Amino acid sequence: MVTRVPKDPVVDALREEWSTLDALVSGLDDAQWSAASTLPGWTVGDIVAHIVGTERSLRGEQVEAIRDVAALDHVKNPIGELNERWLDHYRARSRDELMTDFRTVTQDRLTALEGMTEREWDAEGFTPAGPDSYGRFMRIRIFDCWVHEIDIRDSLGLGAPDDPMPATSARKEMVASLPFVVGKRAGAAPGSAVTVEFTGLAPRTVHLAVEDRAAVVPALSGPADTTLTVDLIDYVRLIGGRPAADPERVRISGDRELGEKIVTSLHYMI
Repeated sequence: MVTRVPKDPVVDALREEWSTLDALVSGLDDAQWSAASTLPGWTVGDIVAHIVGTERSLRGEQVEAIRDVAALDHVKNPIGELNERWLDHYRARSRDELMTDFRTVTQDRLTALEGMTEREWDAEGFTPAGPDSYGRFMRIRIFDCWVHEIDIRDSLGLGAPDDPMPATSARKEMVASLPFVVGKRAGAAPGSAVTVEFTGLAPRTVHLAVEDRAAVVPALSGPADTTLTVDLIDYVRLIGGRPAADPERVRISGDRELGEKIVTSLHYMI
């Protein structure tokens, strides 16, 4: 069964996030733009090129390979190879050319998304999380772009994001992955109950019950076995395995062993 995601809030959040990214990187000087990022092998400008390349790929465009990138240490799969080909493409172009493409492709994508019918939006197809609706894929795009905003800010010491709209959509995507983290990666036993308290920019309390599989539930029938309290941005750093990730910033209450298993299982982004 596909995930049905309301279209308008997702498109609005994408518009907001792309506008935020434009303002953020347009204010960087050349040294900041060319600085090494927290992502292996990438500069801050490369992060922007990655976002543009992904959206151009979603428009059906292809990029020519100019070298073999499969052997790079930070390339783990074919998507990683595609990412590197887009980076090579833009490394041969100016910052102004890249930003022109950023504005053009994001506007084109917003126009295309706004014109999609409900049937097209809900249709099942490829997503990075497995087969699901196109709407789910676009919610993942918000998550990805928001994570990269954090990467840029962390790389340059620019503080945390402050816009709750894209953060809320990104949090919904992270909540959708919690059953995988708790049930499969952490191996929580059947009968376990877990609560995750997200604090910060887009707070929410999330309950998970583990039966045959872990699932997000509206409420628990009793107290949670373990409760994790974590700022949303600290959680993003943990699931991405970023240099600023700090497991000690997650407060564990209740069953500490189960809580620590979940925390050590959070790094699932490649």
